[in-house]
Amino acid sequence: MGENRFKIVFEGALQPGVDIATAKLNLAGLFKSDVAAIERLFTGRPVALKRDLSHVDAQAYLQALNKTGIDARIETEPSVELNLDEVHEHHGATSVDPLSPYAPPRADLGTTTAEFATLKPFSFEGRIGRLRYLAWTMVLTLILMAVCGVFVVLALAFIGTDSTAGLILGGLFALILFVAFVFVGIQFAVQRLHDIGWSGWLWLINLVPFVGSFFPLVTTVMPGNTGPNRYGPPPPPNSTAVKVLASLWLAFVALMVVSMLAGGFSTLQRGFENAAQSNYDSSAVITEEIDVEAQPVPNSTDDAAEDTPPPVDSAKE
Repeated sequence: MGENRFKIVFEGALQPGVDIATAKLNLAGLFKSDVAAIERLFTGRPVALKRDLSHVDAQAYLQALNKTGIDARIETEPSVELNLDEVHEHHGATSVDPLSPYAPPRADLGTTTAEFATLKPFSFEGRIGRLRYLAWTMVLTLILMAVCGVFVVLALAFIGTDSTAGLILGGLFALILFVAFVFVGIQFAVQRLHDIGWSGWLWLINLVPFVGSFFPLVTTVMPGNTGPNRYGPPPPPNSTAVKVLASLWLAFVALMVVSMLAGGFSTLQRGFENAAQSNYDSSAVITEEIDVEAQPVPNSTDDAAEDTPPPVDSAKE
């Protein structure tokens, strides 16, 4: 009698705390199949995902399946039993429909999938986590700041030499670089959305007024899927450089907050000083003594008569 053979059996059960949608996406990524075909495995009936395995191979397959979130088990292969793999391979009247829930997965679990995704910074494919997203955007921001500094120096030099052609060419080159930086930033954001399990087209929400102001914060805070999803395996663990670059955002945000508070305090102080000066000037104008030359009022009728000149007799003249 030969060595005992084993099979992997699945009845639709999930591991505790795993969402069924996440499990389906993980299985689709593992089997390299679409979600519609994977859904046929969740009928509640026993399905042999893999047959005719040694005990070591069965343990390896079971470990790979458990990472997707499903609860499969190993059973001993009966000595005489119909092999679904052979039924699927033989075409004819007795062949099994590939869409049947009893059909084995189209992808062989023997082809080991990568545990972690390959990083592709300049691509719309792949996944990156929250810290790596912050680190990459920090590098992009630092490069952009350095390039802007160089352009400011060149612009001042061109202005000093009164070179209109240099300013025009420099402006066009700066515009091209700005568009390139924005394009790369969109690629980073799309990979971050893929890590959450969302479509990259959701980046267009950033263009919606008001809502687009908060959506980048949502994509930064939302945790990614722990296992594979339809966009591939999870990203590799964060390195020390990624953690350091991501922490620079905290210092950058703190510096921005301090600068805003200092600017606001200076503005308020100038406003109070201007208001106080205005109040002081107004009170000085009101209390200033204005000298007015007044005519004396006669005290009596005699005084009035003395002051009046005598009438002139025209006959005597």
